[in-house]
This record gives sequence, C-alpha cells and structure tokens, in this order.
Amino acid sequence: MALPAPNPDRTCLVTGASSGIGAEIAGLLAGRGLGVTLVARSEAKLEALAGQLASRYGVRTEVIVADLTDEGSRRAVVSGLEARSLAVSVLVNNAGFSTMGPVYRSDPTKELAMVRTDVEAVVHLCSLFLPGMVERRSGAVLNVSSTAAFQPLPGQAAYGASKAFVLSYSHALRGELRSTGVTVTALCPGPVETGFSEAAGISDAEAAAALPKIMWIPAMEVARAAVSGMDANKAVVIPGAANRISAAAAWLSPRSVLVPLVAMHHPALRP
Repeated sequence: MALPAPNPDRTCLVTGASSGIGAEIAGLLAGRGLGVTLVARSEAKLEALAGQLASRYGVRTEVIVADLTDEGSRRAVVSGLEARSLAVSVLVNNAGFSTMGPVYRSDPTKELAMVRTDVEAVVHLCSLFLPGMVERRSGAVLNVSSTAAFQPLPGQAAYGASKAFVLSYSHALRGELRSTGVTVTALCPGPVETGFSEAAGISDAEAAAALPKIMWIPAMEVARAAVSGMDANKAVVIPGAANRISAAAAWLSPRSVLVPLVAMHHPALRP
C-alpha cells in the first residue's frame, strides 16, 4: 500500500480541508487511523471538522488557519507542525478556486490570488515537505488537478492552465521520486457537487446546464477514488467513466476545433 501506516509523530496535511473534497479526504484518512492536520482559512469550520474526526475515529487532529496565497502563511504551516513535533507523511494539496469570464474583463488581483493558490502553493508545499519524505523513504502526495487540465478552457483560462501545470508537475515529480518510497498522484475530478461553481461566479444551475448530469460526481465519491488511487500508487485518478472519456477526447481533439466549441458553450462567455 502506498499510504504510510499510522504513526504518532506523523500527520496527513490536507489543504482546503474546511469543506468539499478536502473535508471528505480528511475524513477517509482519519478513518484509517491516521492523524490529520486541517488547513484552510475558515477556523470555525476546521475546528468543527477536527472535533468530529477526533470523536469519531479517536485520531489526533490539528487545525492550522492559513491563507495559502501568502508565502509567509505557508511557512507558518511548517513552523506550526514543527512546534508540535510532527512530520508530514501524506500531503494533500487540495486548496484551490477558479475565476470566471474572459481575461479582458478579469480582476487582476483575483487572477493572481488564484494562481498563487492553485499553482504557487502546490509547488511551495511540495518543496517544503518532500525533502523529509525522501529522507524517511516514506510518503504520499496527492495534488488536486482537474479534467480542465486536458484542454484549454476559454472562460476559465488561468484556471485551466493552472490545473494543466499541476498535472504536468505531478507527472514530473513521480519521475524524480522513483525508488524513493514516496508516491505522487494527481486527482483530476470533473464537475463536483460542492458549490465550487457558485464561488467562482456562476450558479449551480448554469454549471449543471453546461455539463451533462452523468459527469457530476459527489464529493465523497471523488474522495474515495483519490484515497484508493494513492493506495494503489496511481499516477492519475479521474473519477467517473464519463469524465475519463471526456478527458481523453479533449486531450486528443484538435485545438482548432475544440477551443471554439468550448468557448461557445461556456456559461461565463454567454451574452
């Protein structure tokens, strides 16, 4: 099994753990007897989840409130773990969000905040925690990408490009970490029922109308696929047969045909 065994001096660090996929993954890891460190900006939600997991599974839980757009805040995560004498055995880079609409109408501050969360934080946290994993010859990394990684995404240009980076980066890390005892898995979910779309600026109804119902996967199902994928040391996990077919088709389609088609149907680009 790729996932390390429970150890009182080790923890599973899950970013974006206050809700959705991150919260579900944290629960599954805790259910295996693994201690979890929950990271997000919402302290109240994190504390509530930490209490539930500790009570239900009898595991050690911690909360670290952090804004992952900020380098100093990310470093504070490291110092917070060091103060507790904990080493990261499982790193789940789940935190992320999207903006919506054409770049020429975008808010530069929001665009950069997204890239800092979706790309910079992934790179920074991997750079901070992988050395210890390699030294111990044990560890697992889950980087959350998206099926958006498999094609350009007009209407969410920077988001799609960010997720393509995460997918490529994860493949490269696997190549570097061969025979080290450390695994890397990229999770590429399609649309998930988490309120992600509304946070990005379009309603759930608009998002549902743009993508067939068969492609929508509950957050718990995505989390189960992610944890099973780490266990099996899979390079890429795409939950749902329809999403796997869609990702393959997008990857293979000529961009001259695909990109105008996506732009035509994206809710954020409609008049």
